[in-house]
Amino acid sequence: MREYSTPPTSSTPTTGNLTDDLLRNAADEPDRVAVSRRGPSGWTGVTAAQLLAEVRRTAKGLVAAGIAPGDRVALVSKTRYEWTLLDYAIWYVGGVTVPVYETSAADQLAWLLANSGARAVVVETSTHADRVEEASGHAELAVEHVWVIDGADDRKGAVAELTELGGTVDDAALEARREAVGPGSVATIIYTSGTTGPPKGCVLTHDNFLVELSTATDELAALFDEDDASTLLFLPLAHVFARIVQVGAIRKRVRLGHTADVRHLLDDLAEFRPTFVLGVPRVFEKIFNSASQRAASDGRGKLFDRATDVAIAYSRALDAGRPGPVLRARHALDERLVYARLRESLGGSCRHVISGGAPLGERLGHFFRGIGIPVIEGYGLTETTAAITVNPPDALRIGTVGRPLPGATVRVDDDGELLVRGGQVMQGYWQDEAATAAVLSPDGWLRTGDLAEIDAEGYVRVTGRRKEILVTAGGKNVAPGPLEDRVRAHHLVSQCMVVGDGRPYVAALLTLDPEAVEEWADRHQRTRSLTRLAHDPELVAEVQAAVNEANATVSKAESIRRFTILPVDWTEEGGQLTPSLKLRRHLLMRDFRAEIETLYD
Repeated sequence: MREYSTPPTSSTPTTGNLTDDLLRNAADEPDRVAVSRRGPSGWTGVTAAQLLAEVRRTAKGLVAAGIAPGDRVALVSKTRYEWTLLDYAIWYVGGVTVPVYETSAADQLAWLLANSGARAVVVETSTHADRVEEASGHAELAVEHVWVIDGADDRKGAVAELTELGGTVDDAALEARREAVGPGSVATIIYTSGTTGPPKGCVLTHDNFLVELSTATDELAALFDEDDASTLLFLPLAHVFARIVQVGAIRKRVRLGHTADVRHLLDDLAEFRPTFVLGVPRVFEKIFNSASQRAASDGRGKLFDRATDVAIAYSRALDAGRPGPVLRARHALDERLVYARLRESLGGSCRHVISGGAPLGERLGHFFRGIGIPVIEGYGLTETTAAITVNPPDALRIGTVGRPLPGATVRVDDDGELLVRGGQVMQGYWQDEAATAAVLSPDGWLRTGDLAEIDAEGYVRVTGRRKEILVTAGGKNVAPGPLEDRVRAHHLVSQCMVVGDGRPYVAALLTLDPEAVEEWADRHQRTRSLTRLAHDPELVAEVQAAVNEANATVSKAESIRRFTILPVDWTEEGGQLTPSLKLRRHLLMRDFRAEIETLYD
């Protein structure tokens, strides 16, 4: 058993809550732009004073509507300015925000609203409101109010409606409500993605967030303390990863922006020009693959491939000491020809990216650092209020998820499972003592379910997911995650699921990236039909090369012997992926049982 702790650098707060940051910002720098809003004519600034005033007006409406301290208010919306505004307004009156992915189906919504006992729901559109109505037919709900952010049919939007409703609530009464909220008050209930069963609600307090903020923003001072610091959120705010960056940006006075239009993300990045962004590995894989495909289409494929190798070699040399003169010269040449253009694709001002949700992979980590944008990987769960380990920007160790944040401890037990402890660990699962006891010990250790290694300096390397470990008929234990990540890194591959539990060998189901294969089909003068391309010998050969490259990193018993390419992609909308883009393995195993059986014919 190995254990590593990082000494705390700050004391646990005994008073206050997350809304204190709004008052402090408005008092110290009232005219500083806190949030940039996207409108028809471009980005406009919302100052710290304006943000506080709008939060207060909205919070008064919640008081007038009868929202009491501790009441749960669900938020069903894409990432947008109103999400942040309403989140703080709910906290201002002592309410508990229950984030819900806006893609949730009516039956999923019914479970979350019923389980949380939400008294009110704020939805983005009338379509979502209809879904809440449908959900009421699936379960008995406590919902008394449904407010729609985008008003329709002569109805005011949620913020305007709440502002009007709260006109009779005086400032003193509102402030009394706010001041009654302490560190131990529940701030939010965030539900897990439900990959292995019904979602469980993680109860997170203001203290959990305050501990996380005080340590993470200090460790990432290179991102949050720059005078021009800004970030554009495009991940769902229903996920704890984007949420902690939201509150970190407000606390550290980092200019914050929102967009949910991932299809036009590069255009939004070019306009907003963030100094750092956060994403999941698939986002950065797509950025790399898109750049590679564009270079190939422009006849610069060989140049891009060479520049990629140079960037990776340059980054590896930084770990080994210092790049030699020949490598430095090649890197300087590719800086002018390739790297500067790649940085422009992230807006031109981006100096760091934060990656979470899954391992990024060493190759991409070295590539981005080699082009001048270091990727900061961390590790965390909804249960840990986002990160509990992080790679410090000045001490990156690519291939790891960093070391514990100050005040946190990590441990690997005799079975290889990673356990963590710290002030950011949840209070438990909402109204589920049995599930809480299964993962959280009386002395505060959280069983993560991940397998990991810890080196002598405290850096953690995640090696797999305990529940996902496959045991072949020959008795070989196989962690599918690392294999899947390596195969999925190929530009033609969208998703990969490794199978083989109880089988004679390891196999895989693959899907194609629709955008990448369209470009490939045009370049090779093939039909764009996924059904035909899935069997095209030349395309299959390229995918086989990706599988071979992944197999080279494992033993023969762990390697993928056979694979099949499916003529459809897996998506969140199709139900095969969670909103955080994780595979719903149990559903995929059920829905593609016949295809899996064919792999073992």
